[in-house]
Amino acid sequence: MSAGGRPSGAPRPDVRFPAVLMARRNLSRNRLRTALAALGIVIGVFAIASLGILGSVLELTATQSLGGLGDQVVVTPNGDAGEEAIEPRDVQRIERVAAGSEVVPLISAGAVAQRGDERTFVTLYGLSEPRALFEAADGELPARHTRGAIVGSAVAADLGVEAGRTVTIEGRQYRVIAVLEAADDVAPVSPNDAIVLPEEAFVEEEYTQVIVRADSGTEAGRIAAEIRERLNARERRVDVFELSTIVDRIGDFFALLNSFLLAVGSISLVVAGVSILNVMLMSTAERRGEIGVLRAVGVQRRDVVRIVLVEAALLGVVGGAVGAALAAIGTAGLYYFVAEVTLAAVLAPRNGGYLLVAFGFGVLVSLLGGLYPAWKAANERPVDALRG
Repeated sequence: MSAGGRPSGAPRPDVRFPAVLMARRNLSRNRLRTALAALGIVIGVFAIASLGILGSVLELTATQSLGGLGDQVVVTPNGDAGEEAIEPRDVQRIERVAAGSEVVPLISAGAVAQRGDERTFVTLYGLSEPRALFEAADGELPARHTRGAIVGSAVAADLGVEAGRTVTIEGRQYRVIAVLEAADDVAPVSPNDAIVLPEEAFVEEEYTQVIVRADSGTEAGRIAAEIRERLNARERRVDVFELSTIVDRIGDFFALLNSFLLAVGSISLVVAGVSILNVMLMSTAERRGEIGVLRAVGVQRRDVVRIVLVEAALLGVVGGAVGAALAAIGTAGLYYFVAEVTLAAVLAPRNGGYLLVAFGFGVLVSLLGGLYPAWKAANERPVDALRG
């Protein structure tokens, strides 16, 4: 055991990692130039990581706002063919096609709702099973809707009603049995500005819309295709809309957007690589005599290459780590300051992947920037280098 507490047989750190120590010493000779080169990597890595994460968060937020649309099929009458409603027999056909899935036929209309002096225009929905589409914030949704009114959150706020109160619609008074939860998601039937009544409250016996909720997007696609085949065999009587197509198109759009954002961020990192190339060239030129001495005393070309590349790698590692850390902080700020961004979108595994990819790309660009200076320094004749 030596006096310093180190085992006598253990190698000294400066012997085990001479290239790293020499690289640190060389970079510290001109701190300002080194800091500016590292700053370029910081900016490039931050740009790639933050732009990639931003695109990912936007995509996930948009997808989450669509809720379960990918599993839904909406059937409406084809107005271009003069169809104004879906007949009960057509609903039965849809139920046979979608056996095992939830089929919700409904009637819709517009009306003015009133309580006291307060009035507001609402969308009326008539359906027998409100639990299939809605959730209650106040009161309880019946399994079978036969009486009373179910009021949307915005309507309840405008009229000042709650469960147990009454509301007047087109001169008829209804008791409010439930107030629906506010819905922020995109949906084929928006409950916020609506009032749901029993089907018997409508004069019409035909439906204006049928919503099918399948178990998966694949099953929804099968159901949509079969509905088209059976109901539109002779003429196009109904329009069948697969909401999964919206999700697919949004995914394609954000994939394109992410590629564009990453390309923009990569430009700044390429500029940083050119900066490191310049720094390494200047550094090796200033140490030309020192490198000549090393070569003269027997230091091999590969050792000179290693020293210069380690300098470039240190710039990349430090700059990449700082840039990735700043991008992570920026992502946390996005969640903190933007109410629409959810924690699940911020903590998605792909966001960590963007941080790792940006960091690795920063180190790679740094190494590529130091490759030519390292080769140039290693292949210069020791005699020429000593002459300066």
